[in-house]
Amino acid sequence: MSNDGANMTSSQLMEMEDKYGAHNYHPLPVVLCKGEGVYVWDVEGKRYFDFLSAYSAVNQGHCHPAIISALSEQAKTLTLTSRAFYNDQLGPYEKYMTEYFNYDKVLPINSGVEAVETALKLCRKWAYVKKGVAEGKAKIIFAGGNFHGRTLAVISASQDPDSTTGFGPYMPGFEIIDYNDLDALDKALDDPNIAGFIVEPIQGEAGVMVPDDGYLAGAKKLCEKHNALFIADEVQTGIARTGKLLATCGNCSCEVSCQHKPEVKPDILVLGKALSGGVFPVSAVLANDEIMLCIKPGEHGSTFGGNPLACAVAIAALEVVKNEGLAERAEAMGIIFRNRMQAIVDKSSKVNLVRGKGLLNAIVINDLETSKTAWNICVAMKDNGLIAKPTHGNIIRFAPPLVITEEQLHECCDIIEKTILEYDS
Repeated sequence: MSNDGANMTSSQLMEMEDKYGAHNYHPLPVVLCKGEGVYVWDVEGKRYFDFLSAYSAVNQGHCHPAIISALSEQAKTLTLTSRAFYNDQLGPYEKYMTEYFNYDKVLPINSGVEAVETALKLCRKWAYVKKGVAEGKAKIIFAGGNFHGRTLAVISASQDPDSTTGFGPYMPGFEIIDYNDLDALDKALDDPNIAGFIVEPIQGEAGVMVPDDGYLAGAKKLCEKHNALFIADEVQTGIARTGKLLATCGNCSCEVSCQHKPEVKPDILVLGKALSGGVFPVSAVLANDEIMLCIKPGEHGSTFGGNPLACAVAIAALEVVKNEGLAERAEAMGIIFRNRMQAIVDKSSKVNLVRGKGLLNAIVINDLETSKTAWNICVAMKDNGLIAKPTHGNIIRFAPPLVITEEQLHECCDIIEKTILEYDS
């Protein structure tokens, strides 16, 4: 029996998902079947600008030929060995990654939340081995409003009732403080059992919340002062999305590409999503030897982590970022986009403000979080040829592939403006 949906309509395919799939997502009503660059097409052949980029996984654009070529070539020779054996792709990948991001070691894994969990385990292990915290007493500080995934461990530090309700009891050893509050962090770090502080440099799921200038640098200094690890979850913000290679780079002194001169260097760096350009699940945790070598054989692992296919794809994806200057493009295009959105704010009663960095941006709709306004605007934008998705009810996040041209960006801004002004009238 064939499962080919090529001859089925969007309505039929949505009904099939509803009948046979778990109801743990509420997608926008569009069924996609093809992607190229900044565009995706639905099964009826209509073309859309993609302004979600699979939550910033497709920074390099859909089906980038260099990444697809790496996937195809490696798939012909070897896809998986497990870590029971060496393979010929992992060592070169590890060397490439550590040089690319300037760390001693990388621990390869698959999904973003797996990488976050890895970082949390590594942080606890370091606290027991290096800091001298008594076994079972280590604590990790989280920023309020965080989103690190939906495993039982990370939802234990979530304040989102959708993520937490009905899933207790929760994991102990986590403390939540306000995001963008250095005084709260300093006070929390007074506890000698604190192992580390984990934070998203920009909170994407919370509605693209950008902290004050100096917050990340200040947080790193406080962690150093109290002998705790500074952990950056850059699963969504990393790999050029915010106009730098990493959001933690901040006001770095690099002029062209990344020259390893960040304003802030995390003790543990968590990457995922665009690490493979959206082609294959690849994530990674990076740290220097003093931290990474606290974990010994048998203490952490993954059957698929470091598989040859992932290694080949990730190298190709990072080469695209470097060779095509995607961080620099994101920076330039982001300025244009926010200026265009501010013009909409100035003339529309439906939009309160725009915020973001690089090509990770959001507009806040002038309505309640419980309203359907942002959702309805996204449906109307979809009808006009651009797809995006609300977050937190009244916020619309905009994150196109970083390969977008200025001409394409203005066309997209025209669509957004037209849709909002029509909704406003």
